[in-house]
Order: sequence, then C-alpha cells, then structure tokens
Amino acid sequence: MSWQFDILIPDMRRFFEILIPLFTWSLITLPVWLSPFHPAVAAYFIIVFNVYFFYKSLKTVILATVSYINIDKSRQVNWLAKARKIENFDRIKHFFIIPNYKEGYAKVKKTLENLAEQKYPVKNIYIVLALERSEGQEAVTRFQRLFRNFRHRFGGFYATYHVLKPGEEKGKASNEAYAARFVSQWVKKRKLDPLNILVTSCDADALMDPQYCSYLTTNYLLDQNGRYHFYAAPVVLYNNYWDLNFIIRLQTTISSILRMSMLSDRHSLIQISTYSMSLWLLESVDYWDVDIIPEDWHIFLQAFFKYGIKVRTVPVYLLCTRDGVRGKNLWDSFKSRYEQEKRWAWGVSDIPYALEKMFQSPQIPFLDKFFRLFGIIEGHILWPSSFFLLTLGASIPALVNPYFKRTVMGYVLPKVAGGILTLSVLFVLVIAYLDFQAKHRFMKKGEIKKFPYLVIQWVLFPLFSPIISAFLSSLPALESHTRLLLGKKLNYKVTQKI
Repeated sequence: MSWQFDILIPDMRRFFEILIPLFTWSLITLPVWLSPFHPAVAAYFIIVFNVYFFYKSLKTVILATVSYINIDKSRQVNWLAKARKIENFDRIKHFFIIPNYKEGYAKVKKTLENLAEQKYPVKNIYIVLALERSEGQEAVTRFQRLFRNFRHRFGGFYATYHVLKPGEEKGKASNEAYAARFVSQWVKKRKLDPLNILVTSCDADALMDPQYCSYLTTNYLLDQNGRYHFYAAPVVLYNNYWDLNFIIRLQTTISSILRMSMLSDRHSLIQISTYSMSLWLLESVDYWDVDIIPEDWHIFLQAFFKYGIKVRTVPVYLLCTRDGVRGKNLWDSFKSRYEQEKRWAWGVSDIPYALEKMFQSPQIPFLDKFFRLFGIIEGHILWPSSFFLLTLGASIPALVNPYFKRTVMGYVLPKVAGGILTLSVLFVLVIAYLDFQAKHRFMKKGEIKKFPYLVIQWVLFPLFSPIISAFLSSLPALESHTRLLLGKKLNYKVTQKI
C-alpha cells in the first residue's frame, strides 16, 4: 500500500503540506463560497460548528477542573518517601537539558536555583546547558559564571556548544539533539543503563515543582512501559504575570488553563515545551530530528511511528511555570507574542510528516494511527479557523445571498449561533475560579493586593476575547498554514521575555 501511494504521489510530504492548509482555507471560506448556491447547507455547517465549539469548551472546563483537583492532591503527597521504597531508586539519574540562546544570566540562574531546591538527592541531578557556538564568547562567559555558582549543587554541571550544520534548522531541536548525544557519551563511558537515565527537556525559564524529580522517578519506576513513555507537567505562564500587558495576561491565562485541561485528556495528550523521557527512548529514535523547528510533538511522533500505541504521554500532576511574553513596550510585546504563537502553530508541519509516516509504518494497525493523528489534525485545523467561523460565520450567508435572509433559517441562524456562544461564555466563571486557585500559590506577598484586578480582568474578558482570539491566535496560526501551503519556511526567532 505504501509503495503504490508513493508511485501515485512521488513527493508525498509536499502533497500533504499543500493539502492540510488548503483544507483550512476551504473551511474558513466555506460560508462565502457555499452560500450563493446552498445557503442552508452553509447555515447547518455553521450551527454544527458552533455546537462542536460548545462541546469542546465544556470538555475543556471539565478536564481543567479534574486536572486542578489531581494537582492539588499530588502536592500533598511526599513523593520522595514513596520513591525511596521502590527498588532501583538510587540508580535513577536525572539530566536536565536546558537549551538557551542569548538568554540573560539572571533568567538561567533563577531556573538553576529552582532545580537546586528539588526534593531529591542532588547527587543524582545533572545539568547540561545546551548553548550555541554562534553566540560566541557571551555563551562561554555565561556558562563560566553559572558553573562557579552551581557546580557544587548538582551531581554534575556541563555545557555543550552546538554548531549548526548543513541540513539543520536553528532552534531547540538541533541544539537538544547535540546535547543529548553528549549525555549518551557520558552514560556509555560510565557503563550505565540508559533505562536508568531520565532526560528532561527544560526551557531556560521553566520553574519545576520542588517534587518534580521525586514524582517522575516514582511514576517511571512503577510504570511497566515507562521506557516508551513521555512525562509532562502542565506548563503555565505565571512567572512574570503582573509584569505583562493586560491583553497578554488574558491570553496567557487562557493558554495556561487550556494546558491544564489537556493534562487530563489522557488519550490525546502530547507533551508541550518542557517534558521528560528515558535516555533509552531518545537513543532508540536517534534523538530529536534536527531539520524541524517545533520539537515536542515531533519527537512524540518519531517514537509513535516506531513503537505504536505503547508510546504515550503520561500526565505529571504538578505545575511547571514559565514566563509570559514581555517586550520593551506594548507594540513590541504584541509582535513577540504574535511570533511566538506563529512558531507554535508551525507545528502544523508535523501533520504532513505524520501522514507520510502513516503509509510507511504497516506494522502499526491503521486505526491506532488514525485515532492518534485525528486529535493532532483537529487541533491544528481548529486553531486558525475557529475565530472566523464563530464570530463571522453566522452573518456571511445573508450577506452573500440576500434572499437567504428572508428565509426561516436565515432568521434563525444568527440567533442560534449567538445563543450558543453566549452559553459558552458562562464557562469563563469556572475558568476564572481555577485560574485564581492556581495563581495564588505563585504570587508574592506584596502581590496579593492585586487580586481584585483579576476580577476586573475576567469581567472585561468577553470584550477583549475577540481581539485576543484574532490577533494572538487565529491570524498567526493562519500565517503558519499559509507559509506551509506556499512552501515558505518559518525562521526560528527567540521570544523576548525581558
């Protein structure tokens, strides 16, 4: 089957790179091109889409609530005490690969101070700063300063200096792959078992829960298929919350709650940003592919298409906090946030890769591949299309086809669509409560007085949500889809978080 498909479409990857964004554009413009001929069909499509959005919103609220309850329970467990009771506990070593390019000394120092406070034997925690040789002496100097301050606080403290080679993309994937090979050499030299080495891809601003290593060790050792699994905590953007612009704050809040909800969706969960896995798994898939930009979902797909449904992402019910985007001024912040969202949405490029692999992995049952890929495709299609279909879709059939406005369906459509969206807004109350509960743990004492602003923020949310959805979500995602359609690669840009 794979051979026949290759004959029909010689460049299968490029075929899918055109097909997926073309479908996205067709979906967004469907009310425009279908309404002149079949306005009722377009109306039914819009209603179905609104109902589906309501279902997704309800599911998000329920799963976010479940995640919050589980996180609250996990924080009360002494995970180190549990881990010590498990055989082979002392053999587990943790390597944190921290890729950083032109990150400030203070930011990386804060991340290392956080890791040094892990409730876990520090002799079994190792740091690898994954630096870029192109940064020059500045990278060397930063490592030397950090090395002097932290070399005695971990089992080992190392740096790698990645040199970009032909065929490699700038960014996290190629840098981390180089650093992970260093870890493999270190382990091999000491004749250690890669199954006893847990590697965490840790962003330079990621602050892990103090029990992360203990929690991860416990669950990995008790997990019969742990060697095939990724482990991920929800990444919430709370570190510099009150320093962010009001609009950016709202957007990071929604993003954080969405990630909390994804944590409890076990069947479709795939790690984001900061995550862990065994060195054995990394080695078995030949590390991260170096010719891609978004590496988190891609490394999952690499493993999935080798081992099938044994590969999954296991939720870690502890929070990992990171910085929200903050530029030099309001406009700079908006530009940086747009670029960050566009880079995340470039993950749509994983879909052609995955569809191609579907036809090249006959050892994996078709339905297993279909259901795993459906969630990925769904998320990337809804990302750029939801804003346009939800806010503009119901008004387009009557504008394009004035006759339709005089029909019963033409009269009912805007009211039904508006009613569904109004009901969805009620979910904001639950999200606001969860947000408040999650945030208060990370606020400094002097910031408690700012909590009334959270109430004002959520009151104003319905007013600003269309702006956030359009300019900080759908449009950057649509640009990524369009770039993929036209064959224009996305260049990696480091997000500003001053």
